[in-house]
Amino acid sequence: QVQLVESGGGLVQAGGSLRLSCAASGRTFSSYSMAWFRQAPGKEREFVAFISRNGGSIRYYADSVKGRFTISRDNAKNTVNLTMNSMTPEDTAVYYCAATTITVVVTGPSRYVYWGQGTQVTVSS
Repeated sequence: QVQLVESGGGLVQAGGSLRLSCAASGRTFSSYSMAWFRQAPGKEREFVAFISRNGGSIRYYADSVKGRFTISRDNAKNTVNLTMNSMTPEDTAVYYCAATTITVVVTGPSRYVYWGQGTQVTVSS
């Protein structure tokens, strides 16, 4: 079993940057593919970014964040990060990290087994 805890959320002005971190428990972190999702009020949870297990050679992004957000992982520290640049008010949401044993890119929330509790990100205009 994997427990995930997000941190790094907060309030930022439009055009600014934030770095989210997700700390995972367990000795098998490197065997999980990881992803970030977000959910804005009144909207469904949506995929943001994916990174493959082990060395993270495969990274995939939602079109809405491509070129602005970067996902990375540090298996020695059991963490996955999301660096967010050029943020806009449309990025305002609760951000969740999630883990799956699936090795290919998957963007549907139902394919992820473990979830963190979420961290709030608010971008002011």
